[in-house]
Amino acid sequence: MPMGSDVVFQKSNLTMNKLIASLSLALCCWSTVTLSADEELFVATPLTPANSFTPGIEGPACDAAGNIYAVNFCEQQTIGMTTPSGESSIFVKLPGESVGNGIRFNQAGTMFVADYVGHNILTVDMTTREVAVFAHSDEMSQPNDIAIMEDGTLFASDPNWPAENGRVWRIDLDGTVTLAADNLGTANGIEVSPDGKTLYVNESIQQNVWKFQIDPEKNIVDKQLLKKFDDHGFDGMRCDVDGNLYVTRYGKGTVVKLSPVGEILQEIDVLGAKPSNICFGGPDGRTAYVTEVEHQRLVQFRVDRPSLAWHRWQK
Repeated sequence: MPMGSDVVFQKSNLTMNKLIASLSLALCCWSTVTLSADEELFVATPLTPANSFTPGIEGPACDAAGNIYAVNFCEQQTIGMTTPSGESSIFVKLPGESVGNGIRFNQAGTMFVADYVGHNILTVDMTTREVAVFAHSDEMSQPNDIAIMEDGTLFASDPNWPAENGRVWRIDLDGTVTLAADNLGTANGIEVSPDGKTLYVNESIQQNVWKFQIDPEKNIVDKQLLKKFDDHGFDGMRCDVDGNLYVTRYGKGTVVKLSPVGEILQEIDVLGAKPSNICFGGPDGRTAYVTEVEHQRLVQFRVDRPSLAWHRWQK
């Protein structure tokens, strides 16, 4: 289990009781509230009514207060805000022809949105709701989903659906767009591991989940297969604090929880055949929110460990 910092052993003056206390404190940095004995985990329930979003429902991401943001609420080109109790409203309407897909927040609270129509990464000021172009490249087929490193560096998946291939782009802090990986399948879901050293990318049509090492210059290298599936596609995915990967199985109607070595730990029915993406929030970071296309709604379920994104909000 990863720790926030190493435990320092001082043999000369550290008694066994002090050692136990030090270990407990370190563990608390990563743990969440104690699981209730009767808490039901990995069982989905609807959060919003059916058809409250368009078939383009995607996104989602939680802010520090736990509100959930997903694209195409009520109509295309919008970003909706849903409270943890399920009350939704239009937060912002994107300008021009822009249509959002994946959403992420940085540590400062700025929202980043993949605009697949305009070939942009947009920012949304959460106070003024002003929308601006942070990064643009005509070379992108369509920026689809976004992963974010702790320092704010972004990676965007870029599938070319007609050609059944794709790429990954890195977007630096100044908005510079650099090709990070080429010659992939239909790159879709994308995520960075808790230690910031691994980038996960899935391929929807080819049904592969890959991992790359992120080197000190933020190049992605050493491509390795994490998991191959025999049926159904993928969409978005997110990590928990332990590095387990939650992957939406588009067409199967589930979210699969993979260990960092690709072992299937759980598979959760999400009450609709087409889950498009996932994020986590709630007061302890253990509520998963899934955008589900078949019924055009958000569903939710509880998990056993908090998400990486929620953990970062606590810093």
